[in-house]
Amino acid sequence: MSDISLASRLQAAIARRTQAKPVSFFEFWPGAVFYAPVALFWIAQALRHRSLTLPALANPRIEAGGICGESKNDILDLAGAEARRWIAPYIGITTQGLATDADLAMAEAAMAEAGLAYPVVAKPDMSCNGAGVRLVETSADLARYLAEFPRATRLQLQALVPHEGEAGIFYIRHPDETRGRITSVTLKYAPMVTGDGRSRIRDLIAADARLNSVSHLLLPKLGAQAARIPAQGERARLVFVGNHCRGSTFKDGRHLITQALTDRIDAIARDIPEFHFGRFDLRFASPNALRRGEDFSIIEVNGAGSEATHIWDPETSIVEAYRTQFFHYGTAFRIGAAMRKRGTPRYGAWRLFGIWQRQKALMAQYPTND
Repeated sequence: MSDISLASRLQAAIARRTQAKPVSFFEFWPGAVFYAPVALFWIAQALRHRSLTLPALANPRIEAGGICGESKNDILDLAGAEARRWIAPYIGITTQGLATDADLAMAEAAMAEAGLAYPVVAKPDMSCNGAGVRLVETSADLARYLAEFPRATRLQLQALVPHEGEAGIFYIRHPDETRGRITSVTLKYAPMVTGDGRSRIRDLIAADARLNSVSHLLLPKLGAQAARIPAQGERARLVFVGNHCRGSTFKDGRHLITQALTDRIDAIARDIPEFHFGRFDLRFASPNALRRGEDFSIIEVNGAGSEATHIWDPETSIVEAYRTQFFHYGTAFRIGAAMRKRGTPRYGAWRLFGIWQRQKALMAQYPTND
């Protein structure tokens, strides 16, 4: 099946499933409201285990276990030969301290050495929720991105994976277990419209139940592009970053979990030293290929701060969402406790707070995302 035919089928399927219920009633609650029960659960677990930062020990080779402030490049650099076969090629570079005109030459030299060619995906080394991620198709695009990027700050350039399907797969392995398991699969659908040769993009958005419900996220990003009239049959992707808080639709994909997929993800995870808890974000060729554990490329590995994102499926109940959150973060505490028992040094709360502050400050300086 070609990427085009797959994309068309995915778009049609998502349109059918979201007309009746385009968003869940809690999907766009303020973070402070939705995560309040999660914060209380975290505090209860901290009292029980006598440590507020215990999940930071779940993946001891990753800064803060991946709660926040972790390096995307450093995590991927941990991968052994087996895991690296499934990771999209990437390089890490650091912008110059003062001059910006030297950044492009440095970046393109690094790309050439690594065998990367345009288009590539540029992303900050330290960020979350797709902040600062941008598709870079030409040398001029990269020059603009680097000029907008903070000075003396690390970033990542990664090959653009051509597969249309995108998923997040959550993986857990207790340190005393020899094999891990998949606890969540989320299918991510970027917002897109299909032109009829007459309607503006903003009109096509208004005519779609899901897109209209998230138009407050889409239209400000589109700007003048919202007035463009796509040609008949033209598929226009409205955002590049596959994040539900930026307009993408997330669907529960746990029906795709098979023994073959579990074996593949487990082999990859066990080839990342002391990785026990987190989410693999990847692009895949087709659902059937994903079931077989084939034809996918990992674009990011997230640690203890990640969540099982199938909870943002519009059809997921709030009870199921909190049950899932409590299960996963409770597991993070239990894994952290097991690692502490093995002698892993504690991770101080002030240290974690400082890293979170640094990440927050950097994210405010990143270029706008696509």
